[in-house]
Amino acid sequence: MKIGFIGAGNMGQPIAGRLVQAGHDVTVYNRTRAHAELIAGAKVADTPAHAATDAEIVMTMLSDDVAVEAVVEGPDGFARAMPEGSLHICSSTISVALSARLAKLHLETGRNYIGAPVFGRPAMAAEGKLTIVAAGPDAQLDRAQPIFDAIGQRSFRFGNEPEKAHLIKLSGNFLLAATVESLAEAFALVRKAGISPEAYLDFLSDSLFASPATKTYGEMIAKGLFTQEAGFKLSLALKDCRLVLDAADNEGVPMPVASLVHDQMLGAIGRGYANLDFVGLARVAEENAGLEARGRA
Repeated sequence: MKIGFIGAGNMGQPIAGRLVQAGHDVTVYNRTRAHAELIAGAKVADTPAHAATDAEIVMTMLSDDVAVEAVVEGPDGFARAMPEGSLHICSSTISVALSARLAKLHLETGRNYIGAPVFGRPAMAAEGKLTIVAAGPDAQLDRAQPIFDAIGQRSFRFGNEPEKAHLIKLSGNFLLAATVESLAEAFALVRKAGISPEAYLDFLSDSLFASPATKTYGEMIAKGLFTQEAGFKLSLALKDCRLVLDAADNEGVPMPVASLVHDQMLGAIGRGYANLDFVGLARVAEENAGLEARGRA
């Protein structure tokens, strides 16, 4: 398939690379052109509209609502440059409201749209082991399935309203953030008591608490790996926490834990940790416990 791919950041680069490896004809646009040029086998576009001109599918992997709106509807946006009948797959983590508006926009202009955000870190994207949550018309989900197969280990469908996929993504990111905050507090407690964080991780990873999230994030916390290149920056995690709280307000659902995690993230960013991986919440827990903070650059 001819694919226009918009966004060659930490996640976009390996995802676009997987699509090239799967034999698709991929044209990439990124605001910083050099990032797009790193994707072997892909063509590089000068504008989002250029990337979409001949595309059967346009895929966006961007950081927030503002970035997505700019490439879709901005001066060089692709909303009307992509061929009629083509499909926009939005894999960015965006607000429920924007996803619903994009669905309406594309429908009115004779194009198609689905929401298909992903779970997984950049290394998983490079290995084609992402988890995809998708929603939209069945025919368009079927059309996108070869892309899902190229980048993920499993895809889940959540009905025909694209914005529901983005709600699932936000709910999942909230659960991950709450897990990281809980792990951060628990590790600070046992470390303050003189217990080896590595031994504690071994217990968590092979007991009632075993899960991919515990293993991945628990290992980062146990080893103090906060300053490595962030797979998911605290600043972006805070953005997602705000979006899930907005969605909860809209649905009339109290989320007190989400509010707590939001404030912990805000406090971490206030301490200058915006560019740490969101596991950097553990540094705040360590500092609050009077422990020597690890992982300083």
